[in-house]
Amino acid sequence: MEPSLICSTRLRPTPPASSRFFASSASCQNVLNELEQRGMLADITSRAARTHVDRPATVYLGVDPSASSLHVGNLLALIGLLHFRLHGHNAIALIGGATGAIGDPSGRSSERNALSPEVLDANVKGITNQLTTFLDRGVAFAQSRTRRRDGSAGDEAKAQGTIKVENNMNWLGGMSLLEFLSKVGKMARVSTMLSRESVKSRLDSSSGLSFTEFSYQLLQAYDFLTLHRQHNCTIQLGGSDQLGNIVSGIDMIRRSKFGVDAIEAGKEDDPAFGVTFPLLTTAAGEKFGKSAGNAVWLDPGMTSPFDLYQFFLRTTDEEVEKYLKIFTFIRVIELQGIMQDHKAQPSNRIAQKVLAAEATELIHGGAYLRAFLVHTPSRLLLPIAEGLRQALAATQLFYSSDLSSIINADLIAALDGQAASASSTSTIPSLLVRLPRADFVGQVVEKVALASGLFTSRSASRLSFYALRYVADFLYCVAQARKAIEAGTLQLNGTKLPAKNHQRTIGEADLLEGGLLVLKAGKSVHKAILLE
Repeated sequence: MEPSLICSTRLRPTPPASSRFFASSASCQNVLNELEQRGMLADITSRAARTHVDRPATVYLGVDPSASSLHVGNLLALIGLLHFRLHGHNAIALIGGATGAIGDPSGRSSERNALSPEVLDANVKGITNQLTTFLDRGVAFAQSRTRRRDGSAGDEAKAQGTIKVENNMNWLGGMSLLEFLSKVGKMARVSTMLSRESVKSRLDSSSGLSFTEFSYQLLQAYDFLTLHRQHNCTIQLGGSDQLGNIVSGIDMIRRSKFGVDAIEAGKEDDPAFGVTFPLLTTAAGEKFGKSAGNAVWLDPGMTSPFDLYQFFLRTTDEEVEKYLKIFTFIRVIELQGIMQDHKAQPSNRIAQKVLAAEATELIHGGAYLRAFLVHTPSRLLLPIAEGLRQALAATQLFYSSDLSSIINADLIAALDGQAASASSTSTIPSLLVRLPRADFVGQVVEKVALASGLFTSRSASRLSFYALRYVADFLYCVAQARKAIEAGTLQLNGTKLPAKNHQRTIGEADLLEGGLLVLKAGKSVHKAILLE
């Protein structure tokens, strides 16, 4: 098995130079020290990486286009890439346009289903745009959080590095099998490939490992070699499950520079390095980034800013300090003050609100406002961006005990996804459903609930009543609505409706300011409806 040095403090040597993993220490005042302070550093492949990052370097992070959007499970590595850029290093985000057709076997118990070329191409385009936006906006966001209180910049204000998004289809797509074997295969050793944990675990399983997946580590290694040659890239980032693949790339670079027999301890200086991040799991042992078995996406059309905000707001007290260090750019010394305030009044969930606000704004940036969060100390005045504005408005609406006191035009505009600046074009989808007033006033609650999309089947997710494609979907939604009414779990404007009252209708008196209705079923199923 590959050695794990997470939180270790001693050297664990193994014979090959590129496979010696050195535990992180707190002595280096550079980006690795910043990552370590925040609990973001798992392994580094060589002690020399400590001094290597004292000078501007080029670092890359690979991104798998297995879906049309990134999810919060990708955030730790992306934020790690941002930290490198903030410390003056050049950053490359590499989209696996070619390797995505195969799928990385690391951390998987079975082979990934192959994506069609059309789906893969759409995923690559969507994630490329998402990465470019996130990495550009993230630098300005992070710098605004790392400035000292007196307005002067700290060590983080070094000249930021450049950002580039690449696609490995550019060099792998046109490579023939013979070229692959002669260029890549001759620099690999089967015994080393078989020793990787990702390979061994699959070979011992009932599902086995296909040759396609077995070859994945060679393709990733060649990516590192190509970026090293073209951009002088010397550092690869990844999750701790990527350590074996990263080392394969370092070995390939070494053999390319010093010859195929160059993997001997101490023979040559390290030509490249790997830095890995810990894989996060919740206190319940679930993979971070999943909510009720579903991924929490960064695309606001797949996971709304409100749902993203709620995901982070539900962080437990045991996990919140760790997540504040990882998912925010607030200085660590200031985070200590936030945690003190939180522990003094834990019922106010100060730390969770700061975490949710910071993460939501980082992901869904936009026009800025100045506002205080409820129960947040005045020293934590936060700029609230478009997506965060909507998330806070929805949180007020769906969890307030007195709706009539908070409904106003600004709140409705926020729910509607309108940016604070009239000149900006919103990319945040509306949380409001608009229905014709004349058609639904006087109708039973069940019909309004169905028309608003309060109840949806999995296959009809995010589709309104009028867009349901299958009779089975519609019947499922009807059954869910009637079940909620029968059990008395349906709420109208924050008030539970009596159980079994299937004849309850919507009247003019039920409408809040502007013709707004709020329906809620259970704890997390809710809809804001504007009858116009």
